[in-house]
Amino acid sequence: MRTAFYISDGTAITSEVFGHALLSLFPIQFNHKTIPFVETEEHAYKVLEKISESFQDSGERPLVFYTIVNIDVRKIIARSVGINYNFLDQFVAPVEKVLGVPSKPEKHRTHSIHEKTYDIRIDAVNYALANDDGSSVKDYASADIILVGVSRSGKTPTSLYLALQYGIKAANYPFTEEDMGDILKLPPALRRFKDKLFGLTIHPDRLHQIRSERRANSRYASLQQCRMELREVENLYRREKIPFLNSTKFSIEEISAKILAETGLQRKKY
Repeated sequence: MRTAFYISDGTAITSEVFGHALLSLFPIQFNHKTIPFVETEEHAYKVLEKISESFQDSGERPLVFYTIVNIDVRKIIARSVGINYNFLDQFVAPVEKVLGVPSKPEKHRTHSIHEKTYDIRIDAVNYALANDDGSSVKDYASADIILVGVSRSGKTPTSLYLALQYGIKAANYPFTEEDMGDILKLPPALRRFKDKLFGLTIHPDRLHQIRSERRANSRYASLQQCRMELREVENLYRREKIPFLNSTKFSIEEISAKILAETGLQRKKY
């Protein structure tokens, strides 16, 4: 199996994102290896050894994706036996030409405590944790969005992803069996903020599978119970005109992106 290396003198998040995006276009399995904080020449030479070992073990030249600001370190990595892709070289020069301004590379600028949105994202994560699973409804006025849905439909991970990645304050509220009498109605705490609500739903079979891993052979996990709860919440979404998304076939990243696209919420990422 061919190896793909993601190397940086920072967190390596950028090289990972670029590299994974490219390789996802190809129906091939890769052995992924990420090496962050390659900040010295000594460390760079050790990385070269790892790349060479990978080539010797597999007989295939590894793909090496890297974003390195330090010129001396970058030159060393560029000498690897792998097939090397320097993302900065590919894009910086053309953008400099368009903008008419020279770039000023600086380590750790992209993903660090010094970025402008760091405090915003930390506040949003704290908010998501404090307002998870309907544990508190008193601070919904501060929410950018309130995710609603049945238990295990993806509300909590989506709330945390929106907070950590985009600085969005996302609360979430679960509709439980206790909420479902003759007809499911919006609780007063939610109705006040109806314009902030976004619903998640999921296929009953998938929900049954997820709940069974948590509480096997329980009424909570039964397919009949899953179907009933989902039918009630989807009827509520339609009746109250709450936008909603079926999360069954989407990753957390995709769910979050679709929510942002539909609601028009501003990303606080840059």
